[in-house]
Amino acid sequence: MSCIRFNTPAQRRQLAESAPSMIGSSEAVAQFLSPAVTSSKIERIRRLAEDPNPKIRESAALSYHAPVEVYEKLSRDPDPGVRACIAKNENVPCDILARLADDVDERVRGFVAVNYFVPAEAMERLADDPSAVVRGLVQWKSTLRETVSA
Repeated sequence: MSCIRFNTPAQRRQLAESAPSMIGSSEAVAQFLSPAVTSSKIERIRRLAEDPNPKIRESAALSYHAPVEVYEKLSRDPDPGVRACIAKNENVPCDILARLADDVDERVRGFVAVNYFVPAEAMERLADDPSAVVRGLVQWKSTLRETVSA
């Protein structure tokens, strides 16, 4: 099965006709907003975080809408893949990211190093990390800040 979509001439014409009216319109943006976060969605995230399959727990760890206690629990997960997903999630609280900067797994520490919201003191520790990969990520991230500042 192909993932390439071929629009009919009528569909292409309809898209072309609607595009100019959508440009600059707040209506266009509103069509792409995420649905509201409901209590049932939060409950589903909680259930995902309890799943025996670490890949399912990873999906909970990547959620931007998980409660803090879910992030806290998953940051202590025995599976390093789950902890890595917590480390890369920009909605995880800084204190959790700071703790993960000392994780035993190099990949987890690497994701902490590139997380935009990691605390400065954690970045200082990561700059002296035993792993050359993690130190390299810290160095790379520092060049991004210099480029943005310039």
